[in-house]
Parts: sequence; structure tokens; C-alpha cells
Amino acid sequence: MRILICEDSVLLREGLVRLLEDAGHEVVAALPDTEGLAESVENTAPELCILDVRLPPTFTDEGIRAALGLRSTHPSLPLLVLSQYVEERYASDLIAAQGGPLGYLLKDRVADVSEFLASVQRISEGATVLDPEVVAQLLTRRNRDDRMLRLTERERTVLALIAEGKSNQAIAGLLFLSEASVEKHITAIFQKLGFEQGESGNRRVLAALAHIENYGGATPPTGQTGVTR
Repeated sequence: MRILICEDSVLLREGLVRLLEDAGHEVVAALPDTEGLAESVENTAPELCILDVRLPPTFTDEGIRAALGLRSTHPSLPLLVLSQYVEERYASDLIAAQGGPLGYLLKDRVADVSEFLASVQRISEGATVLDPEVVAQLLTRRNRDDRMLRLTERERTVLALIAEGKSNQAIAGLLFLSEASVEKHITAIFQKLGFEQGESGNRRVLAALAHIENYGGATPPTGQTGVTR
């Protein structure tokens, strides 16, 4: 895979280069800041961009703004954002932005090489990978979402399985449905929760977050989303 890195720390930047190249990837550029990032993306055609949230010169939000810029100019380009600490607002902005696959991980996760490389691969294949600590902070406010009341029992079941990370194929198998039926339920869920195509970014992730906000990560009460044959 062709990967572009934008990270100001020399140690982390060079460490990422070696780690990724040892895993068989090609690092097409390793930049210390966002100067020339747009040109590098155009010239090297990366298949994944890894960016730090805080970059020179102010070390505030240069990286996140660059990521949002790439979302606009290269909407299908997979992005992996690395952060020293949980930046709740930045994570929310990225999730809400329309675009391709996304990862948001704390830098500590890089130390677990196998897990980090697995996350890189998943993002390149179209997945959204969010650090558990990022998700936990995003879900600090757990007010009941009245939109959930719009869902049918079966739709709540499907949504609960989405929140567990199940694929459409896995959901179909668990509920003894066709994949086409599962896709229809998911479309209805998106519509009822107000996640319209092209307006809310990764609707599957947003729907999962809405479910977890409502139920605190727990399975909804019996009779609401029990898996039935």
C-alpha cells in the first residue's frame, strides 16, 4: 500500500516509516508539517494518509484542518489521524465530514505494532477505526435519543448489531434474513435517525454512536432488540 505520513516528531515519523516498510508498505512521503502536503498527495497518489492532529507552526489544529481539507479535495482517500490526547471536537468534526474510510487513534496504540498494522489495513479496506478512548469521550453525554422511538423492533435489533461491528452478511446470518432485507432495514434506520446520504459522513458509524449513546453500550431491553428467528 502507498502511504503518506505527516508527523512533526522525527522519532515517531521515522519509526512509522520503518514499521510500515517492514510490513511491506511503500511510504511515498514523510512530511514534518502540512507545507506541501496537498502537492505531495497530488504527486505521489497515496492510498492512505497518516496525519498528526497537532502540527507546526502553532501545534493546535493544523493536522486536523489538513485532514478536513483532504476530505474536501480527495473525499475517497482513507485517512488515519494520530493524536497524543483525545481531541473530542476534532474527532467529531472528522466523523461528521463526508468522505472515505477514517481512523482516529491515540499515539500510544502505535506501540502495539500488530494491532496498529491491522488498523491500517482495515482503514485501507474501507473501515472506520476509532480509538476506544475517543469513543468513550464522544459518548460522555448519554441523553436518551427520541429518534430511537421511531425505529421498529427489528430495526433496533439491526442497529444493535451494527454497533457491535457486525457486517451486513453477519447480521443477515444472525437474523435469518437476506442481505437485501438487511440493507433495506439499514436504509430505513439512516432515514429515521436523520442521516441522509452525503450530509452526515459515515452514516454507519454515526448510527452506531447514536445507539451506544442511547443504551450506554448495552443491549436494549428484552423485547426491543432480541435476536429472533
